[in-house]
Formats: sequence, structure tokens, C-alpha cells
Amino acid sequence: MVLIGAHVRDGDPVAAARAVGAEAIQVFAGDPQGWKKPKPREDADATRDSGLGVYVHAPYLVNVASTNNRIRIPSRNMIAQHAAAAADLGARGLIVHGGHVGDGDDVATGVDNWRKTFERATFPVRVLVENTAGGENACARHLDRIARLWDAIGGYDVGFCLDTCHAWAAGEDLETVVERLVAITGRIDLVHANSSRDPFDSSRDRHASFATGTIPPELLAHVVREAGCDVVVETPAERQGEDIAFLRAALEG
Repeated sequence: MVLIGAHVRDGDPVAAARAVGAEAIQVFAGDPQGWKKPKPREDADATRDSGLGVYVHAPYLVNVASTNNRIRIPSRNMIAQHAAAAADLGARGLIVHGGHVGDGDDVATGVDNWRKTFERATFPVRVLVENTAGGENACARHLDRIARLWDAIGGYDVGFCLDTCHAWAAGEDLETVVERLVAITGRIDLVHANSSRDPFDSSRDRHASFATGTIPPELLAHVVREAGCDVVVETPAERQGEDIAFLRAALEG
């Protein structure tokens, strides 16, 4: 059964989920802008026993594709630490952005760094690589880059998270993106259903609610329907309930 959920930042994620009618939650295990190892959560038992689907998002700083040792090596450590924290919550996956290499660096090096990440370690929950919105040096912005990445890592226990705002910002056709992605990866494990504050192909990652964004809500529902997997809205908290209700009605209709 497809679960429709929300990214919640509330101190009580289970209560926050109930408030917006979510069947799943996505949380950060620690500081999304920091490098510190996540601390055990006091609400771990309640979250694990809630009956909700649980996903954990890695910090935004994580970039295992980087050619900079001071970023890449801590990033690998962070994936291991946050995967352990995700397992403690009974999570279905750990979402990690696809990352990028520096100016003048070969993207092939970033792809190989991803391969080494899985070659050298296994994780207690599945890592879900998320597509990104912008950057000429990104490893998972356009589908041709995702294909190169999957040639390197697809043989490992890795999944894919499709963010609709990111795909829209990258100039990917949402009408066909699921079909084209599945042809590359063989799977989509999670959809981040987000509208965008900016126009198509803007390269800007700014989420919006369905009612206020530039992506037609019916197109978002189409992506979710085609993907056939769990979905999390990362839209503004005050409109998450509306967005979840829209998706639920669209899937049941």
C-alpha cells in the first residue's frame, strides 16, 4: 500500500503526522546543516511503534561525490551514522542528495566516489539517492548523469528518491520522468511530491505547496500515481494537510 506522508520538523513527529493526516513521516536524525554525529532520539520508541512509515533525510552537507577529502570522507561517515540512526527508528530508507564535484573536476570522479562508498561499506537501511535541482557538476541532476551513476552503483543495495521540484527545476518532463527513470534505475522507492516557487528549468530548489506553486497539481498526482511508491510532501507545514488530502483523493479517484 502506498503511504502518503510529510516531512515533519516538530518535536513530536508522530503528533505532527496525525495533525496533517500523514501515514508516513520523514525526519532529520540530527542537525541538517551540521557534521555532528546524531544523538539517540528520545522519541525513537514512540516513532518506531507508531505504525507510520518512517524515512530519514541525511544532512544537506553530505556530498560523497566530492573530490575534496575534507568533505568526502566525513560524508561517508555521516551516511553510516545516519543510517544507523535511521535503523533505530525502523526507517524504510535514508535519503541522500546525489552530490556534485568541484569546478573543473570530472563528474566521472564523483560517480566513482559514489561507487567506492557502497564498495567499502554496507548500511543497515537502504540509501536512497535523490535527484538534485541545479549545478553543472551535479551527479544526479539530469537523467543522463543518473544513468552514469547507476551504471556504477546499481548493483549495490541502493534505491532512488524522485523529487518533483528538483526534476522540474532541472528541466525534466514530469509527464514521462517516472518511465524514463525506471528504465535507468529499475526502481523508484520514494517520491518527494513538491511544487516549485520557480518556473520550469530554473535550476532553483525552492519548494511550494500544490496550490501556490508553478507545477500543475494534476501533474504532481500523475507522477505519484506512475511511481506507485510511498510519497512524502516537503511543502510548507501550514499547507501539508491540504497537499496530502489532494494526493489521497487523486489516488483514490
